[in-house]
Amino acid sequence: MPAISLRGAALSFGSRTLWEGLDLDIMPGEFFAVLGPNGSGKTSFLKVLLGLQPLDAGTASIDGRPITRGSRTLGYIPQQKSFPPETPLRARDLVGLGVDGHRWGLRVRSRDYNERVDALLRDVGASSYADAPVGLLSGGEQQRLRAAQALATDPTVLLCDEPLLSLDLLHQQAVSALINRQCHEKNSAVVFVTHEINPVIDYVDRVLYLADGRFRVGSPSEVMTSEVLSDLYASPVEVLHSNGRIVVVGLPDATTHHHESA
Repeated sequence: MPAISLRGAALSFGSRTLWEGLDLDIMPGEFFAVLGPNGSGKTSFLKVLLGLQPLDAGTASIDGRPITRGSRTLGYIPQQKSFPPETPLRARDLVGLGVDGHRWGLRVRSRDYNERVDALLRDVGASSYADAPVGLLSGGEQQRLRAAQALATDPTVLLCDEPLLSLDLLHQQAVSALINRQCHEKNSAVVFVTHEINPVIDYVDRVLYLADGRFRVGSPSEVMTSEVLSDLYASPVEVLHSNGRIVVVGLPDATTHHHESA
């Protein structure tokens, strides 16, 4: 059974169609990237899967069931937003919310709880600041904690909205590898929204590329080509390959449409 299934899915923003007629199955253990320029509907796609945004047409399901808000089968790494300096949480407290934050009432911190939190902190390289207030951490440090929190329940589906923002190259690689392990060792379906495919190019199985109300689905080698992107944008686009990286040249409005940072 597909982990995620959409049939005839359509979504609009005002009078502008983000996509329509989208039929898609994402399987357990698949690393699925969603690419496209700003405003193309990448984050809206995640909101549909989170149950926060209804489709204008068609259906969407997870594990064969209609999508509902707050499902424990979903893990979610949001875009990086800084916590206020006065936030009364330690790093380990934030990660711990992913372990038992769904429970009501007084929480008893058992040995299993503490071991699970410590393991998650180690996995994302955050052990050194486990007891630091989250509001005093850098954006990259906070983002690693969000990744740990999202993985706490070994989710069936892991949704990632630009999870590598604010991370340096070393920690981009570490978090990407962690998400990939969750995908293949735990058989989670990963939906990874990004502007920049290169940090995860070795992990991606398939790509959904959204642009100007149209889309294309396929392997990176099938989608990330000059012919496909030129067709999607109705404008000449050149895709270059260099040392295993993809460089896209000639995208319309280069200030907001990019796949390779300067």
